[in-house]
Formats: sequence, structure tokens, C-alpha cells
Amino acid sequence: MNTAPVVRHSTSLAKARHPIELRVTEPRQLFETLDPFPFRERDLDRNAEQYIVAWARELPATSAIRIVVHLPASHAHDQLASELNEAFARFFGNRATGVELDLKELFRVGRLSLGIGASVLIASMIAAQQIHYLLQPPLSRIVEESLVILGWVANWRTLEILLYEWWPLLRRRNLYRRLATAKVEVRSTSVD
Repeated sequence: MNTAPVVRHSTSLAKARHPIELRVTEPRQLFETLDPFPFRERDLDRNAEQYIVAWARELPATSAIRIVVHLPASHAHDQLASELNEAFARFFGNRATGVELDLKELFRVGRLSLGIGASVLIASMIAAQQIHYLLQPPLSRIVEESLVILGWVANWRTLEILLYEWWPLLRRRNLYRRLATAKVEVRSTSVD
């Protein structure tokens, strides 16, 4: 049975100086139980992942991340405990790769959107100029302005992607990369 890991909480100031700490009764508790892969290739339990990522976000971006897993003495020195560092590195490395692919896809969509948006903007500006000669005011003015607005609205998504949407993905990728290089320490604790 996979239960959520018990975690130690501390203040924000302490987060900057101390490692991310998890307290579990056995190493398997940190990983998805339904995952059929060998232990070191399994996905982290969602609760464990969310906890680790949330605490890592609050650490200074320049500081190295340490993860300390507290285990009872009966599990602290077994094979699974010794594979935690490799398992965490693989998991967060895969997450970083996934976000990197999302970032590349976002830029691909951004470039495609830019091509479409620029084409629509050029066509609408040319059409607006032609409408000036074809229709009488005030109808020509309404159609001209509508075409110009259409041209800029066609670029809305492009600008959103290229100016804003990639930043959160970049931050998440960098965080996962830092977590992939985190040092995972196993400490033996007495049973409370």
C-alpha cells in the first residue's frame, strides 16, 4: 500500500539554508506503486513530487539542492535506499526533457503563428487601403478600422507565445534540471 510520505515543514527562512526533507517508512513509499518499471525507473509519487518541487521553487536559484530522506534503520541501508539518488536524478531529468520538448513545441507553434499572423496583418492592411477607394465615408472608415483590428487580433496568440508563455516553461525546465542534479542523502532515523 502506497501512502503519502510524511514530510517535515519549516519556515521560509530555513528553506534557504536546509535541505528538502522527507520522512518515509520505506523507499517504495516515494514512488508510484502501479508503475511496472524497476524501482530506479519508476515515477515519483505525485504527492512526493509536488512537495519536492514546491520546496525547491522557494530555494534560491543559485543554491545547490539537497534532498534528505529519513528512513527507519531497517530500510536506510538496503538496496532500494542506495538507488534513491539515481532514481531521483532519472525522474527529474526526464521531467526536464519533457518540459524542454514542450518549450520547443511552443516555439514551433509560435513561429507558425507568426507566419500566419503576419500574413493576415499584411493582407488586412492592404485590404484596408483598397477599401478607402471602394467605399464612401463613413462606411469605408468603419471597414478600414475593422480590417486593421482583425490584422492585429490575428497576431494576439503569436505575441502571447513569443513574449510571455515560454518564461514559465523555461523556469520549470531549469528547476527540474537543478532537481536532477540534487544530492539525495538517506539518513537512518529511530521509529517514533
